[in-house]
Amino acid sequence: MEAGSSFGTAAKAMTAAAVVLALTGSAALSVASAQEARHSAGADRHAKGPAAGVWRMDGYGTVLTVGRGGKRVQEYQTTGVSCLKGASAERVRGGGGAARYETGDGESFTLRGVGGGGHRASMHVDGSPGDRHLRRVGELPGRCGIDVPGNDPVATFDVFWQTFEENYPFFAAKGIDWHAVRDRFRPRIDEHTSRKELFAVFREMVAPLHDAHVAVLAGDTGSFAQVRPGTRMPTAELDAKVREFIEQRDLEGRGLREFAGGRIGYADLPGGQGYLRVSGFTGYTEDGDHAADRAELGRALDAVLTKDRTARLQGLIVDLRINGGGSDSLGLELAARLTGRPHFAYAKAARNDPADPAHFTGPQPVYVRPVPERPRYTGPVAVLTGGSTLSAGETFTQALMERPGRTVRIGEHTQGVFSDTLERRLPNGWSFLLPNEEFRTRDGRTFDGTGIPPHIAEPVFTDEEFEHDRDSAFDRAVAELGRDRR
Repeated sequence: MEAGSSFGTAAKAMTAAAVVLALTGSAALSVASAQEARHSAGADRHAKGPAAGVWRMDGYGTVLTVGRGGKRVQEYQTTGVSCLKGASAERVRGGGGAARYETGDGESFTLRGVGGGGHRASMHVDGSPGDRHLRRVGELPGRCGIDVPGNDPVATFDVFWQTFEENYPFFAAKGIDWHAVRDRFRPRIDEHTSRKELFAVFREMVAPLHDAHVAVLAGDTGSFAQVRPGTRMPTAELDAKVREFIEQRDLEGRGLREFAGGRIGYADLPGGQGYLRVSGFTGYTEDGDHAADRAELGRALDAVLTKDRTARLQGLIVDLRINGGGSDSLGLELAARLTGRPHFAYAKAARNDPADPAHFTGPQPVYVRPVPERPRYTGPVAVLTGGSTLSAGETFTQALMERPGRTVRIGEHTQGVFSDTLERRLPNGWSFLLPNEEFRTRDGRTFDGTGIPPHIAEPVFTDEEFEHDRDSAFDRAVAELGRDRR
């Protein structure tokens, strides 16, 4: 992802905390699910590409300009006090139909006109279920012509505070009075405030949110992100420790068959059960681009979920207890191998009124759709989750809630971060990340902050579990799936 680009918000390549700690890979990924295939270049030859001009996005605090002939798109990140130039992208495909663009960092998205009036358009970012809606406006906001001094700490503070004020959806749920935060901290900032002092203020402002999708990236000055209290970041060290523990204890010394650079592992278990461990939905290849990672995921699933194995499996454990997130679309592709019928996954909505935190864009329903030409496993599934199940690991868990057939969640609450992350720039050259979306169930519930609860609560990788050589969640999953056979 390019820091500060709304083009890169869609695929959650990492949680904000993982960006800071460099734990889960780098690039945003996409999966050519059935929905994405419909949005790929040339998929709709009869659609009209968006006309040259200025387009405001519903939600996301973003205005785009489309150049003459649709050859170039420029992003502007807007608030009530600022308009900062963001990323740009060049057209790589498209004639009279939908136009496909790529940024300098290789991120891709598609723009297409909607209706015949030339006043509405949609944007689909690779790796993200759903679309962004655009409406044509007469001109750029007036603030886009005003330079914000990069050496003015007060101006930088105001952009930082205002961006959260207009986009962050969870202040009320977390009991945070954001206006009181401004009143407390802004008097500390003046023209003499150092970069170190300003970073310390930003850190203190957002720390009470305990949101793993919030980060401050201040270059050489420092960086800040965190996870919910009582949980642990899914670091590479923790992942390696847990993998070794599982192989020695749960698999009785047998190694996992590994795929996707070790992010996916599989083993057959006694009694006709299977064990699938997924430590992330990103970083599967060194290239890290859409095609390479999608292909690697496909190879892994083809090797694991063969026609013979899916026919004889009596139960499947899907272990997400150490999962740093990634692409929601990759999660949907895995879910599509675990069902024989389409089913509802979740509905996405973005905050859409700077003055009203309760106003969102219309929810876009997302469905899990089975892949007809591939073997699929449709029997009982036990999903293992915990506080180190983050982001796309959580949206995958949510996508299984209406899965046909028995699906039981065992372990602890997930982390509680679902939204794509907005990547915003600051006048002084820093950047920061924040969420602006909700992932809703069919009846409108969300799990932000609290995480998705298990059906059956068991401890997950506690010091006591390690000390006494126990894996209570795994053992309970084996027992539950075994009971389904009787």
